[in-house]
Amino acid sequence: MDHEPLPSEDHAEVRVVAATPEVARRVAEVLRRCFASTEQRSYPAGREGGTRLHLTLDTAHAAEPARTWLATSESTGQYQAHADEV
Repeated sequence: MDHEPLPSEDHAEVRVVAATPEVARRVAEVLRRCFASTEQRSYPAGREGGTRLHLTLDTAHAAEPARTWLATSESTGQYQAHADEV
């Protein structure tokens, strides 16, 4: 299976799947208040009418409260994939 290339070291690719475009936009707005980000891209999320929204976050340019959280958090090295992730 082909994998997408990883984002650069200080960036994170975020995908939000929501029942409506408005819900997806609200989540993206909260993330943008914590991190610098690219323009969001949205797509249909299936026949049920949901929305899939993609954006790239610049974690090197974090704002509060993300800056405080990033400074105090530590990676446990444990990763648990969701059932639909490879």
